[in-house]
Amino acid sequence: MVNLFLLKIKTFFPKVASNIVTTILLINGHALAENSLIDADVVIENEHQSNTVLGQNLFNGSFANQSFSGFNPNYRIAVGDKLLVQMWGAVESNGQQEVDMQGNIFLPQVGPINVLGILNSDLNEKVSSAIGRIYKKDVFIYVNLVASQPVRVFVTGNVVNPGLYSGLSSESILAYLDKAGGVDPLRGSYLDVELKRDARTIGKVNLYDFLFTGDLSHRQLYEGDVIVVNSRQHVVSFSGLVENPFQVEFNSSQVSLDEAMAIVQPLPSATHLAIERNQGLIKQVEYIEIAKALATEIHLMSGDSVNVVSDKIQGSIAVQVQGEHLGQSQHVLAYGAKLADLLPLIEMSDQSQLSAARLYRPSLAKKQRETMLTTLEILQSQVLSARSETVEEANLRSTEANLILQFIERAKKISPKGQVILDDSLPIGDVTLENGDVVVIPKVSQLIHISGEVLFPNAVIYQESLVPDEYVALAGGYSQNAKQSRIILKKANGSSIKIKDRSGLLHDANWSIEAGDELMVLPDVDVKSFQHAKDVFQIIYQLALSAGVVLKI
Repeated sequence: MVNLFLLKIKTFFPKVASNIVTTILLINGHALAENSLIDADVVIENEHQSNTVLGQNLFNGSFANQSFSGFNPNYRIAVGDKLLVQMWGAVESNGQQEVDMQGNIFLPQVGPINVLGILNSDLNEKVSSAIGRIYKKDVFIYVNLVASQPVRVFVTGNVVNPGLYSGLSSESILAYLDKAGGVDPLRGSYLDVELKRDARTIGKVNLYDFLFTGDLSHRQLYEGDVIVVNSRQHVVSFSGLVENPFQVEFNSSQVSLDEAMAIVQPLPSATHLAIERNQGLIKQVEYIEIAKALATEIHLMSGDSVNVVSDKIQGSIAVQVQGEHLGQSQHVLAYGAKLADLLPLIEMSDQSQLSAARLYRPSLAKKQRETMLTTLEILQSQVLSARSETVEEANLRSTEANLILQFIERAKKISPKGQVILDDSLPIGDVTLENGDVVVIPKVSQLIHISGEVLFPNAVIYQESLVPDEYVALAGGYSQNAKQSRIILKKANGSSIKIKDRSGLLHDANWSIEAGDELMVLPDVDVKSFQHAKDVFQIIYQLALSAGVVLKI
């Protein structure tokens, strides 16, 4: 029966880094102040693969690439092993002796000494006793096992690459299984691995014992031994809110739910089980509360699929208040509460600018990131599938593709903030809050922030009489990449207005620059030079609106 212990499995997904393109992340001091108030990073949950077998991550080359030549006291001397024999006193000798085909080592003036099958712990005593029959006194000896005979072991059964593999007799069965590619995840058993010698089974290994508790009985291997991975037995699949969403093998066609839950470890939020029964011709689903299922001692059958879910009625939500305010920062409200229910609970200070309040929502940030990644994937597909008529055009497109692909990798690392725009023209009090929302109250500011394609991104004192170009001039003017660039006016409450297009003409929209606003100068992507310039600029525009950053290639 599988041991009831928690298996902690962690997977790390390394990110691709690019340091070739001089991509610049332009965030002014105002944006940095916002980021200090709220962690805008989006955590993308790993999609659990319930079709992966528990223990499949064992065999990734870690055992096969590392040889183990250590010897424990129970190691038995075999043909080909090398022994270091040191004698001193009346007779002095120092050298290595190899165990010959008859199991002997030969010492001058002593003759052959049979050490085959002797325990490593008894080796020194065995050789000393043999020498003592010749030299009665004043001769001392020390014998140490220094190297074992390389052996070849057959690995067969339900492994990825059956065959004959070389190694050391002191190495574990895990090393030879790893050399054979590991247990076949579709057919092989982790509970029934046999070690055979001369057509007889001399031991069995349960790999789950090693996974859960680190227990691994060591078997000394000999030339011609056979490791057989038998067919896997009874499997139940687990998914959902569990620590180990895998196919788990059991050695019985029925397993108690209590035993199964101890292995897969449901998360604290889990409340119910959806058990899909696959016995017979009709598929049935049982939906039951976990506590009730454990109390009634429900058993799982081989072939069942168990989805662990949370089915709770939410009674309250937690909302944070950050920024310029007095009093507590954490508020617990009834489920379905609106912003109008929260605002009276916030104690404002003399410096609080309630009209520019911002609402950040983690669920929105996740959706924004998903949309951004989808757009980047479409752009990547277009870049990789672009056709060229001539060799010269092909070289040009190849260079362009490399630049855009590196821009895409850089853009993938940007995390949207998930801001819900609270426009004064709308009844903001009617906005329904969600659990995890963060309301930020900015401090009254007399500055205008200028960022993006300007020579010196900075903040300047607000002057009512100045127009956008004059503010840009105070930041050193447009950079070389700006040309006749676009300008976005980002209001203090987070809303954005495009006030200047690529032609350089100011829009006739009803807007005005106020203290605390931000001017973002976007780069100008040359349509003539880049085949996908419009797509690239659209992504830059989305990043500027959702994440407050400007990327350029």
